[in-house]
Amino acid sequence: MRAFAHLIVSAFSFLLVSGAVAADKAKPARVGVKPAADSIPLFDGKTLKGWKLSDFAAQGGAEVATSAKDGPVIIVEQGEVLSGITYTNRVPRVDYEISLEAMKLSGSDFMCGLTFPVKGEHATLILGGWGGGVVGISSIDGSDASENETTKYLKFDKNVWYRVRVRVTANKIEAWLDDEKIADLELAGKKVAMRPGEIESAIPVSLSTYQTRAAYRNLRLKKLSGAN
Repeated sequence: MRAFAHLIVSAFSFLLVSGAVAADKAKPARVGVKPAADSIPLFDGKTLKGWKLSDFAAQGGAEVATSAKDGPVIIVEQGEVLSGITYTNRVPRVDYEISLEAMKLSGSDFMCGLTFPVKGEHATLILGGWGGGVVGISSIDGSDASENETTKYLKFDKNVWYRVRVRVTANKIEAWLDDEKIADLELAGKKVAMRPGEIESAIPVSLSTYQTRAAYRNLRLKKLSGAN
C-alpha cells in the first residue's frame, strides 16, 4: 500500500515540479530526437501503468506531472539513499535499445541509474554518481561504474534535459549521452553483474537516483533484429 500511496499526483507536487523544470532559462534548451517509428513507449504520458516503486528502504515517491514546456514527465523524489521505479512488463534480454531523456532537479549524486538486461544478467548505467560526476556501467568483472573501463567523468547541470540511449546486442553494450558515445563494451570474456546492494532488486529495467530528485520523459524500447 505504501508504494501505491506515493504514486498519487497532487496539485501541490505539480506546482513544485513545474517550477523546477522551468527554472534555469539561461541554459540552452536540449531538443529531444523524434522517436524511432519502430520503438514502443514505456511511459503512457498519463500514469505510472507498467511501473512500480522499486523496493528501496526510505526512498522518495514517484509521480507523473505535465507542463506546457516539458510535456508529461515522471518525477522520482529524493530519498535518504536510493529512490526509483521498476518496469513490470516483459522486455528483451538482448538485441534491443532503451532510450529516454533525464533531468537532474536537485541533489548531490546520480540522476539516472538505468538498469537493463544483458542476456542472463543485468547491469546499470550510472550518470552522475560518486558525488555527481561519474559515468559508467556497474558492474564489469566485479568493478563498479567508478573503476572499470567504462568509467568517465562528466558534468550534469540541473534543470537540463539529457538524451540517454543504451543498446544491448549479443556482443556489446553501447551507450550514448546526447550525441556522444559514452560506452562501447565488448562482452567477450567479460562478467556482467549488478552492483551488490538494494539496486540488485530493481530488475529487469529500472530508473534509480541516489540522494537526488530527477525527471524522466520519452521512455522508449526498440527491438533490434533477432530480439524476442
